Amino acid sequence: MNVRIEDSWRRVLQSEFDKPYFELLTMFVRQQYATRQCFPPARLIFNAFDSCPFDQVRVVIIGQDPYHDVGQAHGLCFSVNDGVAIPPSLLNIYKEIARDLGKPIPSSGNLQRWAAQGVLLLNATLTVEAHHPGSHQGKGWEELTDAAIQALSTQKEHLVFMLWGSYAQRKGQFIDRKKHLVLESSHPSPLSVYRGFEGCGHFSKANTYLAKHGIPPIDW
Repeated sequence: MNVRIEDSWRRVLQSEFDKPYFELLTMFVRQQYATRQCFPPARLIFNAFDSCPFDQVRVVIIGQDPYHDVGQAHGLCFSVNDGVAIPPSLLNIYKEIARDLGKPIPSSGNLQRWAAQGVLLLNATLTVEAHHPGSHQGKGWEELTDAAIQALSTQKEHLVFMLWGSYAQRKGQFIDRKKHLVLESSHPSPLSVYRGFEGCGHFSKANTYLAKHGIPPIDW
């Protein structure tokens, strides 16, 4: 199947696009978008990949589902469009960056600037029906994003994977920890931020690891 996605990711994922599950997934997504309100906008479904080519990935942050309210999701996990109120989990991420690195909390929740630096902001499921969280889970997206994570783990070296919460940790259980740095904590949501995310220091740890291996750090 010919999928509109950034060229380097097309090469990596083409074998997935040719599998029966992806054809079924495509049929499901097209039907959903044709008959219901879904997010992100169709042109941004692969925004995480389009904004962060395979060859440029330095850090991987794994989310679960796109935001399901109007105007929020634009294809990057934890990120929202400019002008949209910063969601609680992202605000806690910003607070940890401020604590960890002394940076001011931004006024925008748009993380496109992270993606431009090589931070892959990848949700496990890339689409969702409006106001119905989890509605597109179990349809095939997870298989595709598993393949993307596996390719990164296998084909690259010295990446930083940030796995926040039990879902992301299960998603990343097969990452080769001899080749990459895997940082784990609780999820930054208000319900669990105090169970390990607050004070985790993941952002300074990531930059220290990257610099150790001659890779430019991220301007968080």
